[in-house]
Amino acid sequence: MRLEGKVSIVTGAGQTPGQTIGNGRATSLLLAREGSKVLLVDRDVERARETREMIEKEGGEAAEVAADVTAGDECKAMVDACVSRWGRVDVLVNNVGIAGVADAGPIDIPEEEWRRILDTNLTSMLLTCKHVLPVMRAQGSGSIVNVSSMASVLSTPVLAYKVSKAGVNALTQNVAAGNAKYGVRCNAVLPGLMNTPMAIDAWAERASIPREEAVRRRDAVVPMGKMGTAWDVAYAVLYLASDESGFVTGALLPVDGGQAVGP
Repeated sequence: MRLEGKVSIVTGAGQTPGQTIGNGRATSLLLAREGSKVLLVDRDVERARETREMIEKEGGEAAEVAADVTAGDECKAMVDACVSRWGRVDVLVNNVGIAGVADAGPIDIPEEEWRRILDTNLTSMLLTCKHVLPVMRAQGSGSIVNVSSMASVLSTPVLAYKVSKAGVNALTQNVAAGNAKYGVRCNAVLPGLMNTPMAIDAWAERASIPREEAVRRRDAVVPMGKMGTAWDVAYAVLYLASDESGFVTGALLPVDGGQAVGP
């Protein structure tokens, strides 16, 4: 019960179909297990509803809201819905993110793909912060956890994704610096290679290879010998959301099996 009495918002709380669990759903389940009430936000509300039903089966409390977090008015409505239902927002987990099929280097990437990825991965987090920060400042407390990526600091050919996640890191540090005096913390989790539906099932389909082969190739790159799971991300989020990390703000926490420091 590390989050007993707290209220959390998780964006991207549903997940794409696949054999494993995604970051948003695992995080939502874990926060609820630790005592938080959870507002589950997803553009596809049916996927968020599935997460809510899983939480309720375990005895937790949650509600789902449909929202496109690239739209400021929908981000405001999301925060308003949480405050209306539970009176506060203690934790915001910014989990929405995409990778683009057409993402490439600066010469080859289509302009519309660049804008789509930047809006989804970076602008969305600005907008959710913009509307949740006044609530947290008024409370005198709050924790924002942004899901970034190790791609933000490692070499990768997908330019828009890398730049968007590097922007998330910068946004995290700016929000942390500007809100520490209000008792509001902001940190980021940087996942490496993860065995999630978005990372594996979607990639295997695009590459026309068996899922098992996609897993094998990605496992081979990780110094610890195997990809992480969404639960690894969720437990990192839990730490940063909880009072255990009360003196931690502006941190960029790698969850990567040693990829950043490995050979």
